[in-house]
Amino acid sequence: MNRLEKLHAESQSIWLDNIDRKMLHNGDLERRIAEESLTGMTSNPTIFEKALSEGTDYDEQLSAADSSLSPAQLFELVETTDVQRACDLFAGVYSSTRGGDGYVSIEVSPGVANDVQQTVDEARRLWHTVDRPNVLVKVPGTEQGAKAVRQLTSEGINVNITLLFSIDAHDRVIDAYMSGLEDRVAAGSPIDHLFSVASFFVSRVDTETDKRLDELVKAANPTDRDRLKMLKGRTAVANAKLAYRLFTRRFAEPRWKALEDKGGRVQQPLWASTGVKNPAYRDVMYVEELIGPHTVNTMPPALIDAFKDHGDVQRTVDKRIGAAEGLLREVEAVGIPIKDVTDKLLVDGVASFQKSFDTLIAGIEKKTSQLTSAK
Repeated sequence: MNRLEKLHAESQSIWLDNIDRKMLHNGDLERRIAEESLTGMTSNPTIFEKALSEGTDYDEQLSAADSSLSPAQLFELVETTDVQRACDLFAGVYSSTRGGDGYVSIEVSPGVANDVQQTVDEARRLWHTVDRPNVLVKVPGTEQGAKAVRQLTSEGINVNITLLFSIDAHDRVIDAYMSGLEDRVAAGSPIDHLFSVASFFVSRVDTETDKRLDELVKAANPTDRDRLKMLKGRTAVANAKLAYRLFTRRFAEPRWKALEDKGGRVQQPLWASTGVKNPAYRDVMYVEELIGPHTVNTMPPALIDAFKDHGDVQRTVDKRIGAAEGLLREVEAVGIPIKDVTDKLLVDGVASFQKSFDTLIAGIEKKTSQLTSAK
């Protein structure tokens, strides 16, 4: 087995954190599914912004679209078309795992992140437009987003909760998922076909914490300086390991067992943002340190290639938990509140996706104008 096959053998799903029309039609995605144990795919406004701005792959569909459609509606048209195609390519995985894998994510627009009803309305529309059993609708992990998760789950919609950074936020969406399933059970509806992941972001936690550690290093005496430097690049994995511990505990509760008996599937932790931002760190560290059962790691193509080349495969996600707790206590002790870090990252994450979405919409508007002029 190659390293990716070994990773998959550890019961970790490998999802591609990328989508563009070219790979959906030139055989590249089918090749990755066959050769790299790829079992799913995620998308977001940033990924689509890149895909739409490069090349001419979307020009034909944009030119043929109804001229009355707004730029936002045109984006929804092209993204749902791509996601439908991707869902169809992963249909074999979905079928062979009996709905346990083979999913493709599509995200609600970031502007609805803090509005329950708008999130629910948009998620319903995307769900019905894509019309595939193996689509996941991505909802931001805000407090309002968690409320939307319960409603959507109760309606039988698969949900990927994204932009999770804190253990508390993760706990909230686990509860929302279970509550949504309980609502379905109470209504006499089946729950055995539903699937959900909780996308816990990794590298950004180190990026923000390291930045604060660097500021402390500048003001520290020589003795403390070395101690502070030793903390860099370790917070993100520690935080994610505690999220996994929460997952194992919550899905071992009697409350969950009652749902499991009715066919309920666990809401799997998905490790997002696993590409290393600091070139001084091992490029595959966020994959290697979080390997374990009932998890998903969503990786950009370059990270998949890197792990295939030199990744080390062994179960790590539930090892050295005491050390992870100690590390986070030490980070707090030097004056960096983890809650402050994760709260900031959620706000920044929503703002970043909004910026990408705005840029994307402006790009579509510009492109459609050029295509109209060229007719």
